[in-house]
Amino acid sequence: MSPVCPNVPDCKGKSRAPEPTENTPLLASSSHTYSLNEGPSVVAVSNRRLRVKLARVFFLSLGFCFFTFVLLAWLAWSYASTASNIPPEELFATSVVLGNPSNVEILRVEQGTIWLSVQGKLGVDAGNVIGVGRNPKGDDFFTNIWKSLGRWGVSRLGKATIQLSPIHITPEYNTSLGLLSVDVATFDVPLSADPPPDDSWLTEVTLDVTVQTTKDASAIQHFLHECWARGNIDIRAHMDKVSVKGGALYEQSWRNWLNMDMTKVRVPLRFKIPPLPGLPNPGDTFPSIERLVTLQEFHVISNNDKLTLDATATVINPLPTSLRATIPSLPFTVSIHSLNETVPAAIPLASVFTLPFVLTHPNITLHVTGTVLPLQPSSSGALSDFLMRYLSGKPNTISISTPILPDLSVTTTFPAPNPRPQLLRDVTIRDMKVKPKGSSFVANGIVFVKLILPKGMDIALDVRRVFPDVIVSDGEMQDGLEVPPDIPLPDPLPENAFGHIRPDDWLPSLCIREKSQEGDGATYSITAAIVDVPLGVLPGREKQFSTFVSKVIFGSEAVAGITGSASVIVNVEGLPVNRPGQHHELELDGLPFRGRVPVGRKGTIWNDQDLEES
Repeated sequence: MSPVCPNVPDCKGKSRAPEPTENTPLLASSSHTYSLNEGPSVVAVSNRRLRVKLARVFFLSLGFCFFTFVLLAWLAWSYASTASNIPPEELFATSVVLGNPSNVEILRVEQGTIWLSVQGKLGVDAGNVIGVGRNPKGDDFFTNIWKSLGRWGVSRLGKATIQLSPIHITPEYNTSLGLLSVDVATFDVPLSADPPPDDSWLTEVTLDVTVQTTKDASAIQHFLHECWARGNIDIRAHMDKVSVKGGALYEQSWRNWLNMDMTKVRVPLRFKIPPLPGLPNPGDTFPSIERLVTLQEFHVISNNDKLTLDATATVINPLPTSLRATIPSLPFTVSIHSLNETVPAAIPLASVFTLPFVLTHPNITLHVTGTVLPLQPSSSGALSDFLMRYLSGKPNTISISTPILPDLSVTTTFPAPNPRPQLLRDVTIRDMKVKPKGSSFVANGIVFVKLILPKGMDIALDVRRVFPDVIVSDGEMQDGLEVPPDIPLPDPLPENAFGHIRPDDWLPSLCIREKSQEGDGATYSITAAIVDVPLGVLPGREKQFSTFVSKVIFGSEAVAGITGSASVIVNVEGLPVNRPGQHHELELDGLPFRGRVPVGRKGTIWNDQDLEES
């Protein structure tokens, strides 16, 4: 074992390393070491140099960012300045492109207000707004860079949100006359920086729209007539404020920093009225509603103590064929007019509504249903006049109104049935007897007639009383001759007429419903007894009367022709009145008829003295 020599420097043997003290360096170095008491260290110098470099980088970056910010601000200001210098009218005319609506859905209709959902195509040429559109002739280097940055900014912006104040629509010829007020819900629209010349860049949008109409009905009517006379629909849209904000609807991002407001915006709009089949060309006289609406079918039905109405009509559709629209049920009130007043008052007759429908071309088919409204007793005369004109093949004046436009009433003509209905048929007097009474003659018998309503009128009624006014002739009346007796008698009289039968009062009648034939309405048989009704000999027709009497006495049978008119009092089932527990009776006057009556000797009471006197 080798000797231990801890104190000998050159001792080659193994020894324990010396114990570390507080002055022993943490890291040994083969070259040199530093103590804490020496001067500035290398670490501090390195840190100072690093801070200097970082400061330089920071200030260079800050300067670059500031320069970039100033550049972007200047670009934004230049773009905004370009946009702000464009008049709003020109901006809407050149940079906002509206395609024709493709679909319109009416969501709800209330008094004077319509809620719509409108689908169509819309585009905003933002490149044109800020003046960065491409120049077909080319731009210089710096302008091209300026425009390229602008187009890049538009593409980064992507969409804009548009908020419109209420849009007031007025005629171009009178901007103080309000027609409509339109509210459009806030919406967003894609922006285009360099759109193609066609409409392929337009975007499909859906807008929620509320329309309020004016209460000045005469203003609307005058506007329609003016537009037709000019051949164009010229209107002006007034908006107090238009706000445009960057970004999509409800988006919260840096895009919202970009916004622009326009005030007192006035946009003129013009739409050319196209030629419409079956109507005069625009520029001529405005077509009446009869030219626009054609009544196809009309039905009146007694149902559960009500009179229900059903009709089918067609309406000319002037809208573009590309437009689809869904229309909900629309209410209307139909009124008739009294003919006995200097200024005819409108009397509400029926409350009807259209079934939901869609737009078709060239005509729209409307299905209408409703009920007859309760009538005041004073309205009976007007309703009787209306029915009489209709049943006589004459048109009637009616008014149509709607609670949607409460102050607008359109007067039109309710068409007469074509051909004219033959209401009273198979008219005859059964068991007719003619006998002298004093210095005159009287007739007895049973009046029989069939009452056949026009097709579509399936009405339950009861004819309570009749009042015939009859001219009697020797033989049947010639075809095509209509003689409605009146006081005074018609002039000239039929050639073979000799007698006039007119009772002094209404005759009670019996009314029985019968089965209707195809093509007819409700059918009734009516009978009424005539007892000792005066048979007057027409002035200057004594010879004809004597000839007829001779046929009766000396012949087996004679045929008397009868023609004239009858009045009836009917109770219409289901016709409401404002008198509880009472039915509504109507008087129908002047119903024409024709018939024949076989008159035999056994049915006639004569004696020789009577014959000589006659």
